Amino acid sequence: QIMKQVPVRFDLKTLHIPTYSAEKLSSMKGMDWNDFLQRVCSLLDSTEKNTGTARSKLNLLYYLCTVAVHKEVASRLISSQLFPILIQQLRAAANWDIRAKVARVIGLLALHTSELGENVPVSEAIILLTELIRENFRNSKLKQCLLPALGELLYLIASEEEKRGHPRECWVVPSAAYTVLMRCLREGVRLFHR
Repeated sequence: QIMKQVPVRFDLKTLHIPTYSAEKLSSMKGMDWNDFLQRVCSLLDSTEKNTGTARSKLNLLYYLCTVAVHKEVASRLISSQLFPILIQQLRAAANWDIRAKVARVIGLLALHTSELGENVPVSEAIILLTELIRENFRNSKLKQCLLPALGELLYLIASEEEKRGHPRECWVVPSAAYTVLMRCLREGVRLFHR
């Protein structure tokens, strides 16, 4: 059973970066793009543990969800220094709301990107998502947040390898990812029909 995602809305007033449209971001060059990216990364990477920081991060992630549906923006973001920071937030964020939104951003980037660079650490993201799903296997709500991102990354790698005609060593998919995915699919009916 697939849960339909609710539309995301961000609060303009509390977002600590300029709220450029996806079209504006796709046309940005050089210093403007780097400045924007630097601000996004430093906001996401901040480690203060108060509720205001968590709320700011969530708001930023909501904004990223809205621009990640644009193919060119998704391709630029997934290939930037933002992607490793998203992985780090998925691993380290104390707040599961933040982890869930990070997973959603990763899934949207994977879904909408038109080209995957070989230096993008997708294997690391897949390994981490697999571990998180395995560790929280009995929590169906968390699985519903994490599984779409894992599925989109696996599909992205498969389609990139099909385009290029051969598998890439840099995008190794651990067998545990397929095992966890199949187990979720097998047990999904039982989990959702209780």
